[in-house]
Amino acid sequence: MDKKRSLSFLYNGLFIAAILVILFVPPVKIMLIQGLMKIGLFRPNVSTAKATGQLPAITLQYPDGSKAELQNLKGKVIFINFWATWCPPCVAEMPSINNLHQQLKADSNIVFLMIDVDHDFNRSGPFMRKHTFDLPLVQANSSIPDELFGTAIPTTVIFNKAGKMVFRHEGMADYGGQEMAGYLKQLAKTK
Repeated sequence: MDKKRSLSFLYNGLFIAAILVILFVPPVKIMLIQGLMKIGLFRPNVSTAKATGQLPAITLQYPDGSKAELQNLKGKVIFINFWATWCPPCVAEMPSINNLHQQLKADSNIVFLMIDVDHDFNRSGPFMRKHTFDLPLVQANSSIPDELFGTAIPTTVIFNKAGKMVFRHEGMADYGGQEMAGYLKQLAKTK
């Protein structure tokens, strides 16, 4: 009986330790999330996408200090991801977004914008370089409507060429699959 009880305490202790590591050690949490993404969980559902809001007036700032208006990108498909360096789900989905960007960056009708919600290029720039992500990093220098970005990160939105929001997803997702690439290519072909 003592041996069974000892083993039970050991297993319970190991289980609790594993849960605590997953909860409080971000790299472990990121690895777990990415593993779940690889087995097919967290796929974005583009089949239910429908046009909703209009392209808002937001001023964007790039790391070099230059600024642009989001509305000036109307006529292109715009993929926007709101993220932060300290957010494990954001970091976990970043390789899939980078993969998607690599597949589509030659298409001049598709624009990717990674909006750093912390407004800190001193952290987000080195983060991108460290992980060799080739993604356009920007900050929003004006207010962002709640229907575009509420409070959850990561949040991803897609606007079609007419400037209508056709996709919005709060939380992490695996954007590296062919379904999302095909969806963006189709939007880019549509007039």
